[in-house]
Amino acid sequence: MAAKPLIGVNVDYRSARKGSSAYCYIHAGYCNSLGAAGAVPILLPPMIDRADLPRVLDMLNGLLFIGGADFDCRRDGFMLHPSMRIMDHRREEFDRGLMKLAAERRIPVMGIGCGMQLLNLSQGGTLSLHTPEDMPKAIPHLDAMDPNHRHALQIEMGTIMERVYGEGEIRVNSMHHQAIDDVAPGFNVTARCPDGVIEAIESVTDWFAFGTQFHPEHESASALDQRIFEEFVAGITGEVLEANEMRMVA
Repeated sequence: MAAKPLIGVNVDYRSARKGSSAYCYIHAGYCNSLGAAGAVPILLPPMIDRADLPRVLDMLNGLLFIGGADFDCRRDGFMLHPSMRIMDHRREEFDRGLMKLAAERRIPVMGIGCGMQLLNLSQGGTLSLHTPEDMPKAIPHLDAMDPNHRHALQIEMGTIMERVYGEGEIRVNSMHHQAIDDVAPGFNVTARCPDGVIEAIESVTDWFAFGTQFHPEHESASALDQRIFEEFVAGITGEVLEANEMRMVA
């Protein structure tokens, strides 16, 4: 039996506060979903010494970038918006560096929520900093009173999203106030909300990388959403087998 792929998963981080120590944490759904798809999740805390990262990446077959708070848009040339809740600086530094190395090494990547946004940013795309203002005709994508808020999804044919959902009416959870604006070169939009908000992208280059704005790991996800993780693991397994075959031929 082939060994299960090892998939690195970044984690969230909260700095020490008065009366509370610093700690790393992650929604268990990410690890549970990867495990159910046949992979072994390896948690990656936001290491201070990034010189250790290449050694860590040598052991991994892929990377899952989780959701979280907002990136500091000043680093990308924009002013902060009052609605933004900036993620901890230590996590952002680590995540940006990790994504840069993943792109350089062409390590398979799946991004969820702000993980997809980082995938897009890292390759030259931009973000809408507050969708209700930037797209005033868009439907609500965040309902503070309803964590199970959902909306329809329109998918593009011939994509990972089509392989996951097929045809028919599709609804996914929605819990974001930012979204992709300009899509990075080398990526295509593979799913949108009917109002036009981008909900999924995937690479059209030699890099196996894709992301979803919605959260297939969340309790509010449908059973069908689990297949997104299965597609990710299947794609990684295929790449590993192909690389092993090439080494054997050489």
